[in-house]
Amino acid sequence: PGSALAAEDERTIAGERWVRTHQDQWFPRRDLVAARPSDFRGEAVEGALEVAWVVADRADLFADPREGAKRIGTRERFTRLRVLALPAAAGKGRPSAFVQVEADGTTGHVRLRDLARPSVAPPPAEVDVPRGERWIDVDLSSQTLVAYEGARPVYTTLVSTGRGAEGTDTATRKGAHRLWVKLTSSTMAGGDDDDRYSIEDVPFVQFFDGAIALHGAFWHRDFGRVHSHGCVNLAPRDAAWLFGFTSPHVPRGWAAVFPTSDEPGTLVRVR
Repeated sequence: PGSALAAEDERTIAGERWVRTHQDQWFPRRDLVAARPSDFRGEAVEGALEVAWVVADRADLFADPREGAKRIGTRERFTRLRVLALPAAAGKGRPSAFVQVEADGTTGHVRLRDLARPSVAPPPAEVDVPRGERWIDVDLSSQTLVAYEGARPVYTTLVSTGRGAEGTDTATRKGAHRLWVKLTSSTMAGGDDDDRYSIEDVPFVQFFDGAIALHGAFWHRDFGRVHSHGCVNLAPRDAAWLFGFTSPHVPRGWAAVFPTSDEPGTLVRVR
């Protein structure tokens, strides 16, 4: 438990199904279950950043922004919503607990706690905004990521960051760092005696803060909630998109690349 194996071959031997891994090891098929990666993906941004996703198992859609209002529908987890209005004051300076959204052509109000909503953030000082330098912003509070060109957001999605409290070994550290290596895939292992893991062929790995990386995660579907051991987990399709967006570029057929003076690593900020 906690291990994922990269299968290269599967065959029947002496009446039993066996799987061969990259390490040329054989495992009985009865001891394994196929990974079922999430098909979730984020959204390209054109203009204002108005997207949000349902991250509760199910979110109620109300006619008015108040408890007890008429319910006009429900939306399942990962439903994409268009944000029409941010929470207004609800008395005594407190923000409303509801957000006005458009959901599949229906306008209504959803509880704020049921949503993950990315927001525009100012670029770090290290980013060359006039030249439209690309950079990545990871928001721990909303579990979202926004990709930028200069000050303009171009893509956004859900992530899963470290589930530990700030300052612990499994937390995703805050700060701004440049990518120091990109790998098309990598084996990742770690944890303690109660929570060990070993994952072969983790896809689209981009290390930026020591051993902390952006990478695809095919072993869970918990995006929009903290889940990882410190890395920034992405749905596989988002990880592929970001791998092509960032620098340095990985030439076709290469397995890894380091930044150079001509092509420095893209800046990743975690806040």
